[in-house]
Amino acid sequence: MSKSDALEVADGLHGAAIRLLRAVRVVDDETGLSAPKLSALSVLIFGGPKSLSALARAEQVTAATMSKLVSDLEAEGHVAKTVDHTDRRGVRIEATAQGRALFQEGRKRRLDLLRKRVAKLSAREREQLRDAAELMLRIAASD
Repeated sequence: MSKSDALEVADGLHGAAIRLLRAVRVVDDETGLSAPKLSALSVLIFGGPKSLSALARAEQVTAATMSKLVSDLEAEGHVAKTVDHTDRRGVRIEATAQGRALFQEGRKRRLDLLRKRVAKLSAREREQLRDAAELMLRIAASD
């Protein structure tokens, strides 16, 4: 594939990914959490407890920004801070049962929205989309 072909595919993929995320994000408002809070909660749910600095790195924000998000999430009962057993001076942040439940409800709404839209596609299109999703994961995981 030429550079211009690869650029065209990359541009199409980028635009499609953004539009798809915007389309499903409309149901996120029902959680009552902002997109940054939901994203941080997602990292903790799928990646397990993290230090503040590790969470900030994962979310590509400053430690100060993450500190504010975590403080808000903690006040709302969605995350809890615990002592890091490997470094007693450190703190680990983890999702609470309440945070997990809220996140899973929001994820279910997103998946329901996508399921309804995917169901309108032909069997061939659904198979193409399944293959494309696998390729997107490979692209996301590669260096």
